[in-house]
Amino acid sequence: MNYERFQNQACLARTPTPLRQMALMMIKRPNVISMGGGLPDPSAIPFIDATVKLRDGSELHIDPADMALSMQYSHSEGYPALRQWFKELQKRIHNPPGMANPTHPSGTEVIVINGSQDALFKTFNAMVSRGDNILIENPAYPVPCTILTPLGCNLIPVEADADGMNPENLRRALSRWSPEDAKDPNSDIPKLLYCVPTGGNPTGSGLTLQRKQEIYKLAQEYDLMIIEDDPYYYLQFTEPLTPSFLSLDVDGRVMRFDTLSKIISPGVRVGFLTGPQPLLQKITYEIMYSTIHVSGISQMLVLALLKKWGHDKFLAQAKEISNLYLKKSELCNMYLEKHLTDLAEWSKPSGGMFFWIKIPSITDTKELLENTYHRDALFVGGSAFFADRSAPCQYIRASYSLVTPEQMDKAFAALAESLKEILSKKT
Repeated sequence: MNYERFQNQACLARTPTPLRQMALMMIKRPNVISMGGGLPDPSAIPFIDATVKLRDGSELHIDPADMALSMQYSHSEGYPALRQWFKELQKRIHNPPGMANPTHPSGTEVIVINGSQDALFKTFNAMVSRGDNILIENPAYPVPCTILTPLGCNLIPVEADADGMNPENLRRALSRWSPEDAKDPNSDIPKLLYCVPTGGNPTGSGLTLQRKQEIYKLAQEYDLMIIEDDPYYYLQFTEPLTPSFLSLDVDGRVMRFDTLSKIISPGVRVGFLTGPQPLLQKITYEIMYSTIHVSGISQMLVLALLKKWGHDKFLAQAKEISNLYLKKSELCNMYLEKHLTDLAEWSKPSGGMFFWIKIPSITDTKELLENTYHRDALFVGGSAFFADRSAPCQYIRASYSLVTPEQMDKAFAALAESLKEILSKKT
């Protein structure tokens, strides 16, 4: 793999800051007498230790030594112990070929990130140049679009259906280029493919293993890097979990974004990025020059919890949360059937937190959503998730993660009432 192909000029020129290198030298040799670093005197830091009560009634204690460590500057890649925990998890769940084989040229690695969204921001800023063509599923989670558009690139939508991105649509989108164009540095052939493969936001759909295999083959054929943004991976509603793109990655062409936001807490802002070492090194440089590293206290708190749980308890916790959302999705479907049968179309989600609802009797849901809002129910218009947000859209997204059954009932009743009111004016 030629990883320079996937870096823009700023990324290629990025080198580690010498002061960060000095800080790492101090960390590697804690007994060294340093008059070169800029770490604060520990006596100036007010925090000594901490005890946190968990929902099950047990406690986590961060002792003075760990607290002192968490309060200082640290590795931009993340705490070594936390990285190792995540690396062992990835080996257990995905067993990526580049990690299982130490001689693999990609050298698949893991770094700790400040939530997957910040990692996406840094990754796109390192890999995308003005004028690049970027393949993105359609509809898609809107944040990547809002990151990419100001970079001056062109988004090429690849239509998705109830099983996620359709490989035939991907091949059609690529048909204007030849695979040989990937060898030409002056070609505008796409280099990146972005998707949310599990419990898709907004559709709730999930890519099947067969589709992932077909998409990966196309990525090999056209030398694409797959940006696998997978925050809902552990919220799949069926077992076994569908294998990831990372698990298929024999070449080192997958950047996988995982987060703890859906399993532990979005507020801790801790996730982990897995991918080929040459690219992760450049993302680490981006971290060095921006956030420096993920919050030390967040990393230490998460590390203490994960050490207490172990991988088995973590996976059991993830399964409990998946079951919680499965039950909520079933309730949501029940109230959809109660209020919107013959008025709307939808598919049951395969995971995640969302229903993707089509209103075939109207051309655009804007007025419907405004009227529903005045009935005290809020939904997201589907246009927010399409490449062309100005076009009329028949879809809405409904999230069931935060609402009670009673609130679902009221919200869908309000949506149905608003729709019937609009339709009555047309007759």
